[in-house]
Amino acid sequence: MKKIWISFICFFTITTVLTGCEPLLVLDPKGPQGQVQAKDIMLSIWIMSVILIVVYVILAYMLFKFRASKQSADYKPPYIKGSTMVEIICVGIPVLIVIFLSIVSVQSNNKVESTPAEYKDKEPLIIYAATSNWKWHFSYPAENIETVNYLYIPVDRPIEFKLYSYGPITSFWIPQLGGQKYAMSDMVNTLHLGANTPGEYMGRNASFSGKGFAENTFRVEAVHQEEFHSWVKDIKNTSPEITEEKFDTLLKPGHVGEASFNGTHLTFYPAPDSEHGEH
Repeated sequence: MKKIWISFICFFTITTVLTGCEPLLVLDPKGPQGQVQAKDIMLSIWIMSVILIVVYVILAYMLFKFRASKQSADYKPPYIKGSTMVEIICVGIPVLIVIFLSIVSVQSNNKVESTPAEYKDKEPLIIYAATSNWKWHFSYPAENIETVNYLYIPVDRPIEFKLYSYGPITSFWIPQLGGQKYAMSDMVNTLHLGANTPGEYMGRNASFSGKGFAENTFRVEAVHQEEFHSWVKDIKNTSPEITEEKFDTLLKPGHVGEASFNGTHLTFYPAPDSEHGEH
């Protein structure tokens, strides 16, 4: 009885603590791509939960119904022939679940690998996101500015990230806006994202790339279009020019804070020619 009460208290304590936690970032989407992926995650969780509940109920029933009982020493259990129906159910249901999730995954993949449907009629903001040990360089070619370790993006507008790396393979990830995609040194990957809610979000490198990987993060500010234009104007009026010498310094392994520059490194270090990820 004492063990039962101890188990109950532990379960109650864990449940109480977890109810005070903030929601998982991937389940608190702030953009259309993130909403598609959060919906798929919850669908998978519900399907797996139903399967587990059914399995545990059947397990409890079988343990109770066929529990050990006192029999004579010469008792022989009856021969039971296998059930074709049971085998069809045990094989058929998992196959149907896999087929269903495959269809959902293909549909969702087509959505997240293209411009969000609600932004189709809007011009995308193109940002070149390059990574080095252990920092992020964001170039805005149309605006002719560059930032380090932070992003400003307008809400309700498609964002087209061009990802590549000046070091090891890394993974660009803003959990509340969408899934991750790799940045590599010899090619450009395209990632389509968008934000529909103003706010500050966390971004990071989600792929281990050395001892400084844990701090390879960046800040994302999603603002209204007017505020974004004001920010661009302020950067152009107050920030220093990015030079090849300064950029070479930034490429050296290490951590730096946030920084802003006039111009972009694309003028003297263009992105790789080969591109992958366009759909």
